[in-house]
Amino acid sequence: MSVGHEVRTVILANLTFPALRTKSEYESIATCETVARIQDDLAWCDHLVVVFPLWLGSMPALLKGLLEQVLRPRFVLEMPDHGVTKKRLRSKSVRVIVTMGMPALAYRWYYRAHSLKCLKRNVLSFCGMGPIRSSVIGMVGVASTEHHIRWLERIGQYARKAR
Repeated sequence: MSVGHEVRTVILANLTFPALRTKSEYESIATCETVARIQDDLAWCDHLVVVFPLWLGSMPALLKGLLEQVLRPRFVLEMPDHGVTKKRLRSKSVRVIVTMGMPALAYRWYYRAHSLKCLKRNVLSFCGMGPIRSSVIGMVGVASTEHHIRWLERIGQYARKAR
């Protein structure tokens, strides 16, 4: 399906990057070529789509590690010696899509979508991104083909309306 958007894709499973281990590493400028390329893609884009499976109640550790690398303070914040700090990613809209084995309603109601809220509030909006929308797709391992097709159609509708 093509709706006229230029798309750049990052497949996390294909990436190699080091884990951050200290506060000083986190606060420094990214030196890994993979991370720098993703930062360039993020600076370029108008709309970001993040898709991940729920693992142990949260995003996979590899995704969290990548976000720690990419969303470093010196990348997401413009910090002049004097004056107001500006969030560099302010103009980016986001769609977060979380897939899971449990029913989506259980995740939203019983678990209150805790990890999704944390990602949206404490990470993405902190960096200035918004609006941030989300989709939770439950029962992916046992759902019918028709269920999967309906979700793919819905995601296609989101892509046509992106921004």
